Amino acid sequence: MNPFNPIRLTALVVLPALLLGGCGTAPPAPPPQQESTALSTWNPPSRLLPGQAHDITLYAIGLVGTPYRFGGNTPNSGFDCSGLIGHVYMTSARVAPPRTVSNLNRWGQLVSKNQVQTGDLVFFSQSDVATHAGIYVGEDRFVHAPSTGGEVRLDSLNSKYWASQQVSFRRP
Repeated sequence: MNPFNPIRLTALVVLPALLLGGCGTAPPAPPPQQESTALSTWNPPSRLLPGQAHDITLYAIGLVGTPYRFGGNTPNSGFDCSGLIGHVYMTSARVAPPRTVSNLNRWGQLVSKNQVQTGDLVFFSQSDVATHAGIYVGEDRFVHAPSTGGEVRLDSLNSKYWASQQVSFRRP
């Protein structure tokens, strides 16, 4: 048998190249979908256990009436919106979220309104810049520390004011 047989040589060179070539190629891209359709059907996992999300919800509701204070992050000193979120998450779930609304708005996964769960975060934006945040507690309600009104409140996303805002949700 001739070791330089062209058929055997081709098989020795081409077959391994074909096999190795498959490792370096990317899988075909999924068909493009509109973001709203993909977002509405995808329900991202949470870093919170269901019990933790429940604890966050109950604790947040329990803080209703706490005074608002810019930069505040404790029940004794009062809260601003991101201070409230940080305190509730640390106390109820031992999870440390970012301190500012802009950083919170990049934390976790974007969630559609029809997939939102208790413990998720609610963001309100102007010109696509998040300016305010709260904690979703179910039934289209959220707890937040608005500067107007002077205290932590439980509000409805369906109220005239909040329904007119640009709203998004994120799951930590």
